[in-house]
Amino acid sequence: MKLATTYLGLKLSNPLIVGASPFCDNVKLACQLQDAGAGALVMRSLFEEQIDLEQRAMVRDIESATAAGGSEAASYFPEYSEYQLSLDRYLRQIQGLKALVKVPIIASLNGCRPGGWTDFARRFQDAGADAIELNLYNLATDPGISGAEVESDMLETVGNVVGAVHIPITVKISPFHASPVNFAMELEKAGAKGVVLFNRFYQPDFNLEDFEVHPQLKLSDSSELLLRLRWLANISPHLQGSLSATGGVHTSEDAIKALLAGAHTVQLVSVLLKHGPRYLYTLLQGMRKWMEEHGYESIDQLRGALNQHRCPDPSALERANYIRVLQSWRV
Repeated sequence: MKLATTYLGLKLSNPLIVGASPFCDNVKLACQLQDAGAGALVMRSLFEEQIDLEQRAMVRDIESATAAGGSEAASYFPEYSEYQLSLDRYLRQIQGLKALVKVPIIASLNGCRPGGWTDFARRFQDAGADAIELNLYNLATDPGISGAEVESDMLETVGNVVGAVHIPITVKISPFHASPVNFAMELEKAGAKGVVLFNRFYQPDFNLEDFEVHPQLKLSDSSELLLRLRWLANISPHLQGSLSATGGVHTSEDAIKALLAGAHTVQLVSVLLKHGPRYLYTLLQGMRKWMEEHGYESIDQLRGALNQHRCPDPSALERANYIRVLQSWRV
């Protein structure tokens, strides 16, 4: 049974990788994930705002402005000390992981606008990262900025990062693009070697007692996978590079579905936070069992078997599904 796969040109023992999360903050825990079967590890993100703060030496100014009664909006961002890894410590963590972990280490940058923060990708590379996941998180709320402008800035950002390094870049996007297939293809033209579907947006809530906006953190469940399956299936026939599914993979069957839709790898976070590193072994064993029962000898055989170009009825991945579901309701 061959579970080996290729992702961003990197050879992995299997398609299950640990997504961006606190797991890589601890080298010992990262080693446990490797021993349990992780094919690769993605580090937590460094944020555009965090990098800009340090590069501009504005930490003291922001703290004093807040103490003097500055903008409430500015105070909602974490204080500099609240970021889990400083820039220097992040680089040292890459080096520490590379010294003890044999699977690929993928560093992560989180931002959206073109700027000097993207130069930090070169420092990731110099520290030993095997690849970089660029997380394009942009919540466009300014009515004066069009969707085309938002995507143009993102593509420029990708181009800047790609031009700064020689290691592969993959781009993590949201599902909120007017044409996700087209945007994925544009990312590839900009130099991205892969696309990750999708970013999970953590929605804030309103507290009715103190009239404040409160952050909310909820782990994913398998229902979130469905959105990923649809767009993996529609995008995969059109890309030359790699695709990775993240969000909603909690069982071996979930992982198999993502591969059938066209994913090269599947990223895990919530399920490992719930069950611990050893659950990777359980998922891999389940995948092997399913493949054996269904006559598959390798991951390459099943990848994309249900994508838009290969599934029995492509309309099931398009508008027809929406109409059929609504017509099935009776009262």
